[in-house]
Amino acid sequence: MHRKTMASAATAPPDQSASVTQGVNPWLIAASVMLATFMEVLDTAIASVALPYIAGSLSASNDEATWVLTSYLVANAIVLPASNWFSLKFGRKRFLLTCIVIFTVASFACGAAPTLGIMLLARVVQGAGGGALQPLSQAILLESFPPAKRGAAMAVFAFGVVVAPVLGPTLGGWLTDTYSWRYAFYINIPIGILAILMITRFIKDPPYISKARVPAFDRYGFAALVVWTGCLQVVLDKGQEDDWFGAIWIRWAVLFLVTSFVYFCWHCWRDKDTIVDLKVLKDRNFLLGCILIFMFGIGIYSTVTVLPLFYQELLGYTAFTAGLVVAPRGIGAVMGMPVIGYLSNKMDPRYLLTFGFFTFGLTTLYFGNVTLDISPTTLLLPILITGFGLSFIFVPISTAAYGTLQQEQIGNASGLFNLMRNVGGSIGISIASTLLTRRSAVHQNEIINSVPRTGQQFQNALGSMTQALTGSFGTSNAANPAQAQLYQQLQRQASAWAFVDVFRWLSLLCFFCVGIVWFFKKVKPGKAPEGAH
Repeated sequence: MHRKTMASAATAPPDQSASVTQGVNPWLIAASVMLATFMEVLDTAIASVALPYIAGSLSASNDEATWVLTSYLVANAIVLPASNWFSLKFGRKRFLLTCIVIFTVASFACGAAPTLGIMLLARVVQGAGGGALQPLSQAILLESFPPAKRGAAMAVFAFGVVVAPVLGPTLGGWLTDTYSWRYAFYINIPIGILAILMITRFIKDPPYISKARVPAFDRYGFAALVVWTGCLQVVLDKGQEDDWFGAIWIRWAVLFLVTSFVYFCWHCWRDKDTIVDLKVLKDRNFLLGCILIFMFGIGIYSTVTVLPLFYQELLGYTAFTAGLVVAPRGIGAVMGMPVIGYLSNKMDPRYLLTFGFFTFGLTTLYFGNVTLDISPTTLLLPILITGFGLSFIFVPISTAAYGTLQQEQIGNASGLFNLMRNVGGSIGISIASTLLTRRSAVHQNEIINSVPRTGQQFQNALGSMTQALTGSFGTSNAANPAQAQLYQQLQRQASAWAFVDVFRWLSLLCFFCVGIVWFFKKVKPGKAPEGAH
C-alpha cells in the first residue's frame, strides 16, 4: 500500500490531468517546470569549463577544484531517493518551490564564495536543492497532459534537458571570460525567480497528493545513505592528494563507507517502507539497467570534465573557446532526439543501446589520438557524433530497465536508478582526475628514461633552445631558461599522453557495456512505463 502511494508521486494516474491543470494551459505548466529542470541541468555542465578559473581564484589546485563537481553530484544523489517521500509529506508544489528557493540561494552563495571551503558547502546545499527538480518536474509534466499528448510533452522535456548541456559549457565559458566565473552561478538567480513565480501561479497539487497515506520517514536508511555517500565523496576528493590508502584517515573513511553501505543494503532489503526498496533489483532488467547507468555515468561525466581540461590546460584555450569546441556534442544529441523518438517505438532497445555505446566507444577511442598540434576543428565531427550516439542511450536504457517492472514499482526504482547515475558520475570524475595525475608522472619518467640528459638528442635540443634564448638572456644566462623550456615541453607531452590513456580506457568501458546490453530480456518497443526517466 505504502509503495503504491509513494510510486504515484513519480507516475500519474491517467485521469489526473484535468485536476492538475484546473483550466491552465498545460504548455504553461510545461514551461514552468522546464525552467526548474533547465536550471538544474545547466548548472551541472556550466561549471566544468570554469574549473581552472575557480581553482586560481580560490587558491586551489585543479584536483581540488573538481570537488566543485563531485560535491554537487553526491549531494544531488542523496536527495533523489527521498524526493517521493518529501513530496507526499509536504505537498509536491510546496516541496518543489522549496527546492528551487534552496537552489537559487545556494547559487548566489557559490558565486560569492571567498574560499574553496565555503564554495563546497554552498555546492552541497545547491546539490541537495537540485536533487528533486528533475523527477518532480517530470511527474508534474506527465500529469498535466492527457495520455494522447504525453509523448509530445516528454519530447519537449527531453529536448530541454539536452539543450542545457549544449549551452552550459559555452555560456559558462563566455560568462567566465567576459565577466567572472562567479556569473556562471549568478545566472541561476533570475531563472530561479522566474520559475518560482510561474510555478506559484500555474501549478496545483492533484487530490491524491493531499490524501496520500505517508509512512514514517526511514531515518536509519537515510542516515546510512548520507554516511556512505559522504564518506565516498571525501575519499574520492582527497584520495589522490593524500596517496589513497597511504593515509590512515582514508582507511578509516573507507571503513565507515563500507560499514554504512553494507548496513544500508541490509536494511533496505530486509525492512518495509525503507527509503529505497532494494528488492526491485530482483528484476534482471532493472539490475542490468542500474549497472549500465552507473558505468555510463562514469563515462559521460569523465568525458565532459576531461575534454575541456585538455583544451584549456595543454592548448591554452580560453574557457569560452573550450566551451565552443565541446558544444557540438549537445548539437549532435539534439539531432539524435527526433531519430530516437521515432525508433524507440519500433525497435528492440538492445539494438539502439548497442549502437549508442558502440558509437560512444569509437569516438572516445578516436579522442585517444589527440596530440598537442590539433586545431579547434580537429575533433568537431567526433564530438558531434558522440552527442548523436549519446541520444541512443538515454531513452532506450530506460525502456529496457523499466520495461519489466510493475507500474507501482516505478517511483522507488526511479530514485535508485538516478542515484546510480549520479554516484557513477562522481566516481568517474575522481578516477579521471587521478589517472591524469598518475599517468602523467609515469609518462614523464618514461620520456626521461628514453631521452637521457647525457644523450645526443637531448643535448642537441638543449643547444638549439639555448641559442634561441641567447638574444633575450645573454650567452651566459640562457642555459637555465632553456632547460626550463625543455622541461615544460616534457610536462606538456607527458600530460597529453595521460589524456590519451584516459580516453582509451573510457572507450574500453563503452565496449564492455555493449556486452552487458545483451543480457537484457527483450522488451516490447514503446511499452516502457511513463515514469521511467
